[in-house]
Amino acid sequence: MTDFSALRRMMVDTQIRPSDVTKYPIIEAMLAVPRETFVPDAQTEVAYADQNVPLGAQRVVPEPRTLAKMLDALDVREDELVLDVGCGLGYSTAVVARLAQMVIGVEEDEQLASEAQDLLSESNADNAIVHEGTLAAGAAEHGPYDVILIQGGIEVLPAEILAQLKDGGRIAALFMDGALGEVKIGYKSGDRISWRFEFNAGAPVLPGFAKAPEFAL
Repeated sequence: MTDFSALRRMMVDTQIRPSDVTKYPIIEAMLAVPRETFVPDAQTEVAYADQNVPLGAQRVVPEPRTLAKMLDALDVREDELVLDVGCGLGYSTAVVARLAQMVIGVEEDEQLASEAQDLLSESNADNAIVHEGTLAAGAAEHGPYDVILIQGGIEVLPAEILAQLKDGGRIAALFMDGALGEVKIGYKSGDRISWRFEFNAGAPVLPGFAKAPEFAL
């Protein structure tokens, strides 16, 4: 029988800490949340591998290092409201729930959204809810948000998402250019956002976050 608690400690010791993630609340959250619970049943044996875990339909649970480094750069505080776009089965939402005052996960796949809400309830993440709706539309009715993070690649950031970020808020996004990706942290000031590069990563581009195709004559 697989010892998932041992794999969880190994994940933190070999993937998270060596990536310069040292904030104790993040380490504690990733040690506490059972990642194997929040991946498809067929993927539990690779839940703690240093890779994206497939959810189906070109969707993934991003590798642990990507989430941890995003959270380290965002420095989520316990009095903040967070929007977690593309939450899948809820792993990232469960982790963020241990850092923030409240977290809203957004998922457009009806089955994933339903399962995510059940899993979060079962894990006593009482300050987390799943909003079923188009990823690129966010969840404006619960905002505005202090922090937004996006669980997957993007090529463009929809204006509707940016509009839900508070003035002075932060957003983490993985900008993909072909197979290469850069995680950047955006800082909102008025209607403008300034981006800072953090690290390289990769993930499939989420639906609604791809560039419009260019037509050439």
